Amino acid sequence: MTTNRNFPDITPPGTEKRPVTDVRHGIVRVDEYAWLRAGNWQDVFRDPSLLDPAIRAHLEAENAYQAAMMADTEDLRKTLFAEMKGRIKEDDSSVPMKDGPFAYGSSFRKGGEQPRYFRTPRDGGPEDIILDGDAEAEGKAYFRIGDVEHSPDHRRLLWACDDKGSEFYMLRVRDLESRADLADSVPDTGGSGAWNAACDGFFYTRLDPNHRPSKICYHAIGSDPAGDRLVYEEPDPGFFMSVGESRTHRWIMISISDHETSEYRLLPAGEPHAEPKIVAKRETGVQYDLEDGGDVFFILTNADGAKDFKIVTAPAHDPSRANWQDLVPHDPGRLILSVLAFAGWLVRLERKDGLPRIVVRERATGEEHVVTFDEEAFSLGLSGSYEYDTDTMRFSYSSMTTPAQVYDYDMRTRRRTLLKTQEVPSGHDPDHYVTRRLMAPARDGELVPISLLYHRDTALDGSAPCLLYGYGSYGITVPAAFNTNCLSLVDRGFVYAIAHVRGGKDKGYAWYEDGKRQKKMNTFTDFIAVARHLVAERYTAHDRIVAQGGSAGGMLMGAVANMAPEAFGAIVAEVPFVDVLATMLDETLPLTPPEWPEWGNPILSEADYRTIAAYSPYDNVGAKDYPPILALAGLTDPRVTYWEPAKWVARLRDRKTGTNPVLFRINMDAGHAGASGRFSRLEEIAYTYSFALKATGKSR
Repeated sequence: MTTNRNFPDITPPGTEKRPVTDVRHGIVRVDEYAWLRAGNWQDVFRDPSLLDPAIRAHLEAENAYQAAMMADTEDLRKTLFAEMKGRIKEDDSSVPMKDGPFAYGSSFRKGGEQPRYFRTPRDGGPEDIILDGDAEAEGKAYFRIGDVEHSPDHRRLLWACDDKGSEFYMLRVRDLESRADLADSVPDTGGSGAWNAACDGFFYTRLDPNHRPSKICYHAIGSDPAGDRLVYEEPDPGFFMSVGESRTHRWIMISISDHETSEYRLLPAGEPHAEPKIVAKRETGVQYDLEDGGDVFFILTNADGAKDFKIVTAPAHDPSRANWQDLVPHDPGRLILSVLAFAGWLVRLERKDGLPRIVVRERATGEEHVVTFDEEAFSLGLSGSYEYDTDTMRFSYSSMTTPAQVYDYDMRTRRRTLLKTQEVPSGHDPDHYVTRRLMAPARDGELVPISLLYHRDTALDGSAPCLLYGYGSYGITVPAAFNTNCLSLVDRGFVYAIAHVRGGKDKGYAWYEDGKRQKKMNTFTDFIAVARHLVAERYTAHDRIVAQGGSAGGMLMGAVANMAPEAFGAIVAEVPFVDVLATMLDETLPLTPPEWPEWGNPILSEADYRTIAAYSPYDNVGAKDYPPILALAGLTDPRVTYWEPAKWVARLRDRKTGTNPVLFRINMDAGHAGASGRFSRLEEIAYTYSFALKATGKSR
């Protein structure tokens, strides 16, 4: 690999080595940079000022270095920011959703960073602001609103906020008549809650000091949160937990799950002091989700070998496993993603032949029909409904060339009504762009889907730069959706590509299984195969490809950098999960026990240890000529801790050959999601894009 001459020759910060030796299963592992992990990390998440001064000095030196390396992109970043901001309708508003006498929605004021939440009279009228995010965020370096839930009687608002980026949310209650918050402030929650039937109390998830959702509690309005009732405590730290209310408001549903097993516990919403009852006991590998259908529950499950899921019913008075009856049988290759019940209808979102579709079923007759779409690649989402007894269902649609559209769909007449099309104030002509779906041959003969977007005037002769995005974990499918930000690259001649690699569910549940645990290597080789296919088809060249991924997608970036550095011209790893082995060996970290089903448990299993060690990016950095790399992180990130990319960058600089730079930018006031405001987030994207443009010699 040749040196990228687009970066200045500035000496990066040095990182002191303090080797720590760890021996597991007779295997010796040495970590020279373990000291970058703050011993008091739990305290730092709550109060960043408590960070060890030596670690802070190192991180600040990294920020100074990347700022110097990227100094010549300042004007470009301003231009990119202005472009992206110009594509956002600053005073945008959602389409209000009806619920009883009101319709509820959210909006932004011009220049505002945070959303405002409003309601109007059901049949139209002036907006009544019930929560102003900009006002709540004033004076705070970081502020993010969690869930916002009005009570079924419309008298109160339950809302959550995080002002550190550490995702310890404070729950508050607002009186919607006086607009004053009550004294009922509940700290250390997961960011959401569920009202009881009388609307004089709510259920919520409490996080333990290690940021795990270990307890479901009930708070009665006007009482001291310290005395809140413990409804259920989960003894297994390997399970996530959340609580919600059903859309009929009849049930409080406690969801307990890891990445392959689930369990629900129910209690009547009108009996907040009742003991929750199990629907079906957890059984390793069996997943199920509940949807309240009045006298029945609709249950989406993979039980009985239904790998791509089926829908069963069970009576509401006894939904135990013995009473499950098949309604929509398993159809291999058709992955059912979600289910939404109405009084007269059952709606499901499913994926077949790699594309999403909506199927509507009339409950009385069992008759089904599909809501159809014409484009080659697109994204669909069910928006749900506050109301249960209605014939109207709402969904959203977009493609890589088509701005997001919101529809109301009359399930009886089959008529769709376009309520809103995403405005692009600076202008957008879909005819100027081309979207395509390709299939790249993987090393084992599988075909990996690729979603492409490029300008119609871009020459496809192998000279175009390419931003290649990938994720490939947890069964998450990256949608081929409209993205105004990437147009700043596409308009500069980039091909924008999404690699739908194994580890997601793009081609069904088997696609996910073929990219996890012992088969995780498929995720990485699929991504490399996509890069090589794009070059073979003359969409780009290897030294013109900028690979990008975040979180588990950042792990993908680290792995492919080690496996095929010559296949990429640059790499962007956002909040990258790159120290996989050390993290999975540390059961005190927030997500480690719940993640073992996804990656394996290297504490108990030597086989899992060796599997992870074979690809863990930090553990496989070698004497290789890496392309320019940019890593981004947040100091208070509880999901991918800041020290993972900090250590990775230090080891890359120490071991790599060649002179291509490795940059590390850390937001000292944010966590996993980056900056909290919508415009400050655009500044981060502008920075990332300026790196991609700089690396490909298009810094203008």
